[in-house]
Amino acid sequence: MTEPQDPESSTRRLPTVEHGGALALDQSASAASYDPAPVKEHGGGGAGRFWSARRIPAGLLALVLLGGLGLLLYDVAAVRADHPAMRWRRWLADELARRPLDNVWVLAGAAAAAAIGLWLVVLAATPGLRDVLPMRRDRPGVRAGLDRTAAALALRDRSVEVAGVQSVRVRMGRGKVTVRAVSHFRELDDVRADLDTVLGTGIEELGLAKPPGLSVHVRRPTRKG
Repeated sequence: MTEPQDPESSTRRLPTVEHGGALALDQSASAASYDPAPVKEHGGGGAGRFWSARRIPAGLLALVLLGGLGLLLYDVAAVRADHPAMRWRRWLADELARRPLDNVWVLAGAAAAAAIGLWLVVLAATPGLRDVLPMRRDRPGVRAGLDRTAAALALRDRSVEVAGVQSVRVRMGRGKVTVRAVSHFRELDDVRADLDTVLGTGIEELGLAKPPGLSVHVRRPTRKG
């Protein structure tokens, strides 16, 4: 487990300049990153990623195989019934017999077939559904997932409630949450510290099986003109 970094070790409070009795903030940005919070032990087994049904690739592959094998079976049956083979099969047989194995078109066709086969193997061996974050399994037999966009919106709604935050963007990754906020008043370090606390609590309340790390960046609004 890694303890949160000391804000003073990751950011430095820049000096302020006095103008006519008022303090003008010189600091333009404040940022810090934290490791994921430790995962608490819960019953009910592990919470792995959700597997995609892959309906579109499976459907396309099934249609291609069905069409090709059906056409080949029809042609073989026609030859068995003393009918001439289809023109495409005679042409293909002639081309394969005439072209050597190191021919460019033969190599290109083999490479394409190998690439498609590798793609299908990768689809079969990987879970997919990267936009669904698995949640903790507090109850046996129940699996739940949280959409990454919904999680980002929930954290953004918490962020805009912090005093001094003018606008905020939240990018919810599988391993890290990146928050970029714009603050139009208050010290940036203070705003970032409040965001650290609010977002850390928000991430824990999402109930994810593997809480992501947190990276918070706070800056001043861009001056126009």
